[in-house]
Amino acid sequence: MLKVHIPGRGVLGLRTLVTDYNGTLACDGTLIPELIPLIRALAADLEIHVVTADTFGLAAANLGPLPVKLSILSPSRQDRAKAAYVRRLGAGSTICLGNGRNDRLMLKAAALGICIMEAEGTSVQALQAADIVCRSAVEALNLLLHPKRLVATLRT
Repeated sequence: MLKVHIPGRGVLGLRTLVTDYNGTLACDGTLIPELIPLIRALAADLEIHVVTADTFGLAAANLGPLPVKLSILSPSRQDRAKAAYVRRLGAGSTICLGNGRNDRLMLKAAALGICIMEAEGTSVQALQAADIVCRSAVEALNLLLHPKRLVATLRT
């Protein structure tokens, strides 16, 4: 568990990380290599879930050796499916990462929503639903590994 006291917001008790794959952890279906050690490090404190439509069909092969739970969604109503997934895990203790329009509901539902702006772009709806925006997934995961950065960004 990751506990972070945010002045003006309270304590975030974070148990789970739910992240999109394509456009968030991957570009054109291929996992961004710099994320591998960060995912391994975060798995010591957080249960990590990847929810994706797996557009390129590469998620299982790329994520196989990593300590994550992969859930491949059907193409229908992915936005609602992702938000429901987060609620089942406990939205109040979940961090979400995403970049797409289909990520907006889970970003909004999560205790902490982080919008990622990788090479595949970012949906305006996802951007508006997030608590934080990061230029990359590497930056986002480093926020979690260095929680005082979260304090500096979120305090009132």
